[in-house]
Amino acid sequence: MMKTVSSGNCTLSVPAKNSYRMVVLGASRVGKSSIVSRFLNGRFEDQYTPTIEDFHRKVYNIRGDMYQLDILDTSGNHPFPAMRRLSILTGDVFILVFSLDNRESFDEVKRLQKQILEVKSCLKNKTKEAAELPMVICGNKNDHSELCRQVPSTEAELLVSGDENCAYFEVSAKKNTNVDEMFYGLFSMAKLPHEMSPALHRKISVQYGDAFHPRPFCMRRVKDMGAYGMVSPFARRPSVNSDLKYIKAKVLREGQARERDKCTIQ
Repeated sequence: MMKTVSSGNCTLSVPAKNSYRMVVLGASRVGKSSIVSRFLNGRFEDQYTPTIEDFHRKVYNIRGDMYQLDILDTSGNHPFPAMRRLSILTGDVFILVFSLDNRESFDEVKRLQKQILEVKSCLKNKTKEAAELPMVICGNKNDHSELCRQVPSTEAELLVSGDENCAYFEVSAKKNTNVDEMFYGLFSMAKLPHEMSPALHRKISVQYGDAFHPRPFCMRRVKDMGAYGMVSPFARRPSVNSDLKYIKAKVLREGQARERDKCTIQ
């Protein structure tokens, strides 16, 4: 099954199995949107603008294969619990952000981690197999003075101990410290191409979007160059109905994969 993505004048076909959603969660003012901005365009915005919910899409050509990463930057106020639950259900990888100088934001991350495990257990029961939840706990603002720190590293690391699908990183979105390493670690746990990390692919803008178009010359050129990534400027948040279909398709794909594995073992 292929998904069609439009970017400028270019229509891209991305296999459903290569389409993923990253959900970014955390309290208000911890730097979620700043981390997303670093990922998408390498910039940091000093001005704070409260996020209701932002949706972004990045499309990659990695050695000739198309990938799509949808990014859901959620509100720290979570005014609609049902939408928060739906966002978690659609997520494939998660970033939970707190501020190292704000104890309450760390407590919120602990609640979110527990909620994700509970919500995803519903999906696990439907697929009748253990769910892998690639997740990073992200302590932002490590550029602040140690005197401001309210959460010791040792305490934060306890949240990920014993879970090979969960890791802890201390970062600074403002100084761009450890941000690339955090994304590299997340994609490694999710078994996604390392080239999806910000520092490991060439960035192209929409006016060069035809580099993705599957014309023989362009594809040969992109494949030879390794990996490209492009932010889709016209991406829109899928409807609730689309999200429900996405979850249903995911359950079906995982069920089919389980049946194939059974046949292989037998």
